[in-house]
Amino acid sequence: MTYRCAWARNPPAVAYHDKEWGVPVRRDRKLFEFLILEGAQAGLSWDTILAKRTAYRAAFDGFDPERVARYGAADKRRLLANAGIVRNRAKVDAAILNARTFLAVRSEHGSFSRYVWKFVDGEPLRPRRSSRHDVPATDSVSDALSADLRRRGFKFVGSTIMYAFMQAVGMVNDHEWACFRRSEIDAQS
Repeated sequence: MTYRCAWARNPPAVAYHDKEWGVPVRRDRKLFEFLILEGAQAGLSWDTILAKRTAYRAAFDGFDPERVARYGAADKRRLLANAGIVRNRAKVDAAILNARTFLAVRSEHGSFSRYVWKFVDGEPLRPRRSSRHDVPATDSVSDALSADLRRRGFKFVGSTIMYAFMQAVGMVNDHEWACFRRSEIDAQS
């Protein structure tokens, strides 16, 4: 029997776990997607966001940061009326602001990927944890990343959100030690 991380219990979570979670992401557009989704998830379950992910892609123009950065008042009204996404004004405003700030970081560093991956020296962290209960909600890297993003003007980028972002985009491999994806991802990166 194949063992996977205990949090992957329902079909959407299993699919996400088995195909995406923890795989190193270096494409800016995909990093922007996770930045928006992790911010939207604040205070909610990841299962809720997974269920709304397709609607998010449609609502946010396929997570094209250039297009999202140009959103104005009409776009905000459209998003807040969209029952397929989390209709929280602060989170919608943050997504648009974060798109603009994302582009500024990309311009400064050549890519958002180059910027974000420098926090882990370009390589995924591979902590060996005794059990899933040893996985932290934050660490010194997520603290530093969060602080720098906030200094640049990003919103919904607290350390806990950034640690979840790091897990999602493979900056840290927090698959349980016995999980079949742990070794597969370590072998790929």
